[in-house]
Amino acid sequence: MHKIDIYIFPNFDIIEAILAICHSMTSWKRLPIFVEGGGVLRIIAGSARRTNLTAPKGTSTRPTADMAKEGLFNIIAGEIPGSRFLDLFCGSGAIGLEALSRRASEAVLVESAKAAIAAARQNITKTKLPAQLLEMPVANAIEKLAAQGRVFDIIFIDPPYETSLLAETLRQLAEINLLAPGGMIIAEIDSKIPAPAVPGAWASSLEFEPRRSSDFKRPVSVEFELVDTRTYGRTCFLFYRHIT
Repeated sequence: MHKIDIYIFPNFDIIEAILAICHSMTSWKRLPIFVEGGGVLRIIAGSARRTNLTAPKGTSTRPTADMAKEGLFNIIAGEIPGSRFLDLFCGSGAIGLEALSRRASEAVLVESAKAAIAAARQNITKTKLPAQLLEMPVANAIEKLAAQGRVFDIIFIDPPYETSLLAETLRQLAEINLLAPGGMIIAEIDSKIPAPAVPGAWASSLEFEPRRSSDFKRPVSVEFELVDTRTYGRTCFLFYRHIT
């Protein structure tokens, strides 16, 4: 009997090819596959390095693939130590916990989906990292944090793809500023889907190729600037910088 274990495989064309090969094996019986949205997640670096994380059950939450996560943290590595990190639509909490593992001073995780909350709780316990988990809708959490006078150096936003939640959250953050001077907002989107149309400082092109930052309109406000975009397969990160 042949057994193949695949732990992280975001490229489904490769998975289909492997499945075709396996089906051609006369003695093939079983192929356990672990992929995004239901597979093995882990902390990549820092104090909790190699800690396996729990992925939320079901298909409503889409964890960021290891390749994209590692690329993201390579970009912002110099800004993580000592930073105040806010992870909106945190899902399993993997991004905020990765920041804490890499010496962020604090991380607030925000989630309202029950399955994701259960996974995030387990992952906080597993990693023994001092994350604060707010179990409420992101819009409510933003108001709560603002009322407390909280600000953050890095705000990460990763709502479900193909919804209006990213645009709504950016609009709210333009009205209720939780970003510290010199801070950064990072939004994750599907590279195959146009970025949301949002007003003011967040305005961007409705039709674009995410791999080229020149395809975005320049910001119309002096407060925020889109400074970079990076694409890893189906994942695209948009980087907005707060200008003092």
